[in-house]
Amino acid sequence: MNVTVIAGTLSSAPALRTLASGTVLAQLQVTTRTPEEPARSVPVALADPPAWLERLEAGDEVVVLGAVQRRFFRAGGVTASRVEVSAERVARAGDRRARRRLVESAGARLAALGAD
Repeated sequence: MNVTVIAGTLSSAPALRTLASGTVLAQLQVTTRTPEEPARSVPVALADPPAWLERLEAGDEVVVLGAVQRRFFRAGGVTASRVEVSAERVARAGDRRARRRLVESAGARLAALGAD
């Protein structure tokens, strides 16, 4: 099972771009910090993001539900790859309802794993 939940702050504003397919891709850099570990920057990609995501800025706190993936692409005639979190859902950390739904969804998936 590939379930990832990340809570942290945005290192920069979301970068939005439109792919050749017409899909809008938002790329985020989420920095996580704990007292026990150094800060870590996690790249996150979200396809067809909600409109409110465009208004986020560096320093805003978010919670992300998704899966870790390795994406391959062509750059300068060479095949390259990137490991990132493919987000299914992003919530503002201050939005209690959205945050709770996101965490409950992740918990339900993990509970289903234990039920097998």
